[in-house]
Amino acid sequence: MEAKDGSFGFDFGGVYDDVKTNELIEYTLGDGRKVSIRFAVNGNETKVVETFEAESTNPIEMQRGGWQAILDNFKKYTESN
Repeated sequence: MEAKDGSFGFDFGGVYDDVKTNELIEYTLGDGRKVSIRFAVNGNETKVVETFEAESTNPIEMQRGGWQAILDNFKKYTESN
């Protein structure tokens, strides 16, 4: 992943552990941390809840902000297409 302006980037890889269409995506990152994404449909809206195991290098708030930025961009993308 990389910032649009190229100012920051990092490798991001893993293995999918479980995928249930329109319901769940779980995967393990390359460093062993787990991520779970759940989708809950409510009428014309979908609630997305992402849970991740934090790494120990960066502050948790910074990590949470990064994950939230990804979700915010995903929301913009889905609402415009």
